[in-house]
Amino acid sequence: MTRKPRARTTTKGERGRIVAGCLTPHPPHLVYADNPKQNEARSEGGWETIRWGYERLRHSLARATRDYDVILVHSPHWRTRVGHHFLGVPHFKSLSVDPIFPNLFRYNFDFDVDVELAEDIARRGAKKGLTTKMMRNPDYRIDYGTIAACHLVNPTWDKPIVGISSCRVYNDYSNEVGQEQMRALGAATREAIEASGKRALLLASNSISHRHFTREPNVPEDMSHEHIYHHGQHLWDMHAIGLARDGKGRQLFDELPDLIDQATSEADAGCLSWLLSALDFPNYPAELHGYGTVIGTGNAVLEWDPNPKTRQVTPRLMT
Repeated sequence: MTRKPRARTTTKGERGRIVAGCLTPHPPHLVYADNPKQNEARSEGGWETIRWGYERLRHSLARATRDYDVILVHSPHWRTRVGHHFLGVPHFKSLSVDPIFPNLFRYNFDFDVDVELAEDIARRGAKKGLTTKMMRNPDYRIDYGTIAACHLVNPTWDKPIVGISSCRVYNDYSNEVGQEQMRALGAATREAIEASGKRALLLASNSISHRHFTREPNVPEDMSHEHIYHHGQHLWDMHAIGLARDGKGRQLFDELPDLIDQATSEADAGCLSWLLSALDFPNYPAELHGYGTVIGTGNAVLEWDPNPKTRQVTPRLMT
């Protein structure tokens, strides 16, 4: 596929900024239920509350004042044993198959990468003491966490992305060590964006609670089988969402180690911690666009807008 060079809308020397940071869960079921042309499997719908949340998020981001140049996505399903890796090839095109749900997700991807920005984040991260590496394999098959989040937020794929791996530091060392590494990676990300002059959209591609069912119903999209795995997960999901909506970003960051341990949370990949750090621990409320369960896991679509002039947050009617 031949792509025309994109016209830059930023001015040389202009300070870059984060347009929005979003929690964007990636269950392949959501892409399957949307029936996009890129996915080979066909469905009868399902998981509408979350998909409607993504619809509201896309509408929010489509406002003229919220335009962005690049999408940065941190995925829990590009796991790297040593260090934080970044996609380092200008263009990818291939087929991604979910190893757990190949019956649902066989997605033909085709997108560009902002290698220049990725390289700068890697350099700045290394200066902060992180182990970083550029992934230069042109035949690398992109993980479904990256693809699903980007598709659900921007199904036209008309923006380049920066793909970031999830280092297994939380698993190999401790939650606390992982948090400190994500704090540094988030700061490096923010600094690189500001230096680039670009407007960036950040996606943390993970669920909140993540203990899930081990058996799939005969019809995967049969919503009569869908519910949270257990009540404890529901309580943790509501607590995390409440902190986000109350503008308590630093408290949410500080409590993520407990969330990871108590709710079997996918936050152990560091995606949400990276996002909160890149946003400099927001003390303003996040907008909740949608919440729902997928095979028992808790999934919230949340948006933090750093700009008070464009921030639109629905008033909370319940506590």
